Order: sequence, then structure tokens, then C-alpha cells
Amino acid sequence: MFRRRLTPETVAAVDLGSNSFHMIVARVKDGHVHMLDRLRETVRLAGGLDDRNQLSEKAMERALGCLERFGQRVRDLPPGAVRAVGTNTLRKARNAAEFMERATEALGHPIEVIGGHEEARLIYLGVSHTLADDGGHRLVVDIGGGSTELIIGERFEPVYGESLYMGCVSFSQWYFPEGAITETGWRTADIAARLELQPVERQFRRMGWREALGASGTLLAVERVLREQGWSTGGITLEGLRQLRQAMLKAGHVSRLELNGLNEDRKPVFPGGVAVIMAIFEALDIASMQVSDGALREGLIYDLLGRISHEDVRARTIEGLMRRFGVDEAHARRVETTARQLLEFAGEAWNLDEDAADTLSWSARLHELGLAISHSGYHKHGAYLLENADLAGFSRQDQRQLALLVLAHRRKFPAKLMAQALQDEALERITRLAVLLRLAVLLHRSRGENAPALERLEVMRNGVKLCFPPGWLETHPMTRADLEREKGYLKSAGIKLKFE
Repeated sequence: MFRRRLTPETVAAVDLGSNSFHMIVARVKDGHVHMLDRLRETVRLAGGLDDRNQLSEKAMERALGCLERFGQRVRDLPPGAVRAVGTNTLRKARNAAEFMERATEALGHPIEVIGGHEEARLIYLGVSHTLADDGGHRLVVDIGGGSTELIIGERFEPVYGESLYMGCVSFSQWYFPEGAITETGWRTADIAARLELQPVERQFRRMGWREALGASGTLLAVERVLREQGWSTGGITLEGLRQLRQAMLKAGHVSRLELNGLNEDRKPVFPGGVAVIMAIFEALDIASMQVSDGALREGLIYDLLGRISHEDVRARTIEGLMRRFGVDEAHARRVETTARQLLEFAGEAWNLDEDAADTLSWSARLHELGLAISHSGYHKHGAYLLENADLAGFSRQDQRQLALLVLAHRRKFPAKLMAQALQDEALERITRLAVLLRLAVLLHRSRGENAPALERLEVMRNGVKLCFPPGWLETHPMTRADLEREKGYLKSAGIKLKFE
């Protein structure tokens, strides 16, 4: 029996952004979310990336110090009650794995890196949950430290989204070096932003929206400055942005910016953020934009609650993949059922929980995904698709683990590749799930509707033992031959397989 997921009363979300780290803590009661605590620290992780996309030790120390302080608040929460994600800077950093290991220890909970499309989905989810109306078609814009997310959605569902490589930290570093605000720098920043927007602006204009909403620190800061300077009375407007631009050029340097509503810690990255939002307004012909308190961290909370209450977007993603690539659903379900049966036998001894059960189920449903490309080496094709697709609800680590399971479900066991890709705890977990998946696939090789006559599975120190009814293997010589071959495959990975 594997460990079932408990429903926590208190949950938390941590956003490791390129400029700031945010954390919110919430209590869930009677289906309602009550925010208990909000923490924010300016870390400027993106500022620590060098020309080779290596995070500096100084930047990592700033980030780790922040996460240790956050950890004091959430360390005692149970496993599964905290969702922490890294965004653009950790997507780019070549030494992200080293940092992530130290960061996880500092926070006391696992940290994932999410892709740009997943970041956009979560931002939209956070914004939509903070609004009181149904809204109709909305455009949501979020300018982070290293990337900008643009999403069109309706109610709580994103319809179309893009993540662009432009942010307040990166643009301030590249086009306003050492804080200098010049006409040349602004013109160059505007051209760079328009080039980044060019491939997507036609699609956004074609889809249209009823209202535009901004999220996160840059847009909140811009709205506050425009309002307190008297340049806008209703959110962010293009005319207000033009007045802001002129005031910034007149100041000439961030140290001389005297703008009502602009905090000191926002000044170094303000020019890049304003240049990006002006380019977006002009490219998409936005007249005005309201701002929302909801953002990525709120989206993480609501997504986490969906997982806890079995309204998991990941399940919909898996079903969509099966339909798109024409997976034999009946066969996939039979393999999944047997894999879950094996997990029931082995789960407690192997310390596998409900999250592991979900991962095993998804890999069973998708193990033949690559057949849509070619039968030859289809496990490799399926693994490639899973590692490189944009899968809603899944982090990059999630996708890599699914890809490894699909790769490992047949033929040679990829023990060396797994060891290179996974840390110790994840390696043991995925190796064990791969053994269960391989056995389930093997037992359904005939693709018949009847379940295999398996009495039980016993876990040994370095392997497993399959127990069949007396005489069953003698009447099924092909299964016996498959198990003999499988014994050799698993032996090369240091895993013993016995059967009787």
C-alpha cells in the first residue's frame, strides 16, 4: 500500500523570480482560501548571470539567505503543502542544478523550474482568481525580471499565451547600463522589445480582448507612479507612459529619479520595465490597462489546491496528449491498472506515495506515445516529446522524469542516463517506478483484454519477485521467455528479478 496524500489546512507558494522572491501562506477552510502572510525580498537573481549564463556565488548567497528566512515560516508544513518554483533566470542558468540543491535545503521543501508557457498559465490563474467578475476575454501582461508573459484567457482558463525574453532586470542591464537613461538606450530597448513582440503581436491582435490587466511588481509600480504623479487617473495609459518616459529621460540617471510612488529598490530596474511596457502598449495597440494584485504565487496556490482536491490540470494535459497522438487508450488503461496493482504490493516497502502513483499512471498512459512517429525506437521518440513539449501543470523536472520512465519502459534499462539526470532520492524513486512500469508493459504484451494472472509481487533488497498461480507460467511460455529476457535487462542495472 502506498502512502495517501493528506489534505493540509495551511499551504504556501514561493516564487523565485528573476528580480524578487515572493512567498504567500494561506489557510484553506470550507473550500475558501484565506491569505495569512505575504513576504517579498528583492534578490535580483538575474543580475548574477554572467556572459556564460553562470550564476555568481554572490547572487546565490543572496537568494539562499532569502530562502532560509522564508524557510523559517514554512519548514514545519507537511510535504506537499508548499509549491516553490523558479522562472526565467533558473531556466537560463547553466549551474541551476547546483543552486537548486542548496535552495531546496534552505527552504526545506522541493523547488521546481517551470517553463515559460507554464509560468504564463499560472500567472493567468492567479490574476483570474483575484477578480470578482467573469471578465470575458482578457489580456494579462506580467513583466518579470527576465521574461514577460502575455496571456489571453476567459474566466479561469488561459486560451493562448507566450513567454518573451525581455524583463525589467535584463533590459535595464543591457540598455541602461550603470543606471544611465539616454535617448539612444531607450531607442535601442524599444527596438529590441518590438523585435521580440513581432512574431506574436498579430496573433494577439487577431484574438482580441475586452480588458487588459497587468500583474506583478513592474506594472504595479508603474501604475502607482502614474497615479501619484497625476499622469493617469484610471490605471496605466499610453499618454501617461509617454509623460513618464520624458521625465525619466530628463532625469538622465536612476539616482536622480524623483517620482512620487517609486520605491528606492525599484529604481535600478525601472527604466527597463517601463521600456518593455511601452513597447507592448504600442505593439498591441492597448489604450489602457488596470493592474491586479494576483500573480504567479496566487496561481501556484490555486493550482496546488486543484491537485489536492483531484481537480488536477496535469490529468487533462495527459488526456489531451493521448488524443493528439492517437494513443491506444484501452491498452494504456490496462497497463496502468496493472502498474497500479504492482504499486499496491510494493509501495509501502519502497516508500512510494500518491505523487509517485500519479507519475506511474501518467507514464503508463503515455508509454506508447512515440508510436505516432515510428515503431522503431518509439520509446525514444516518446521520451523526446515529453521532455521538450509545453505541458500545462508540469515543471521541467516533472517532464524529465516522465520522459525517463517512457524511455525506460522497454529494451535496455537507461541506468547511466538516469544517474546523470536525477539526484539520489529522485533516482531511487524513478528507478523503482520504471521497474513497475516495465513489468506491467511486459505482462500485457499480448494486448489482450484479460488481466494477467498475478497473485502478488514481493519486494527484495535489490529487486522484486513475481508470484503467479501454480502452473500458469508453464501454460504461458511467451511470458516466461519475456521474463527471462527482462531478468537480463534489469541485472545490468543492478536489479534482481525473480518469478515463480
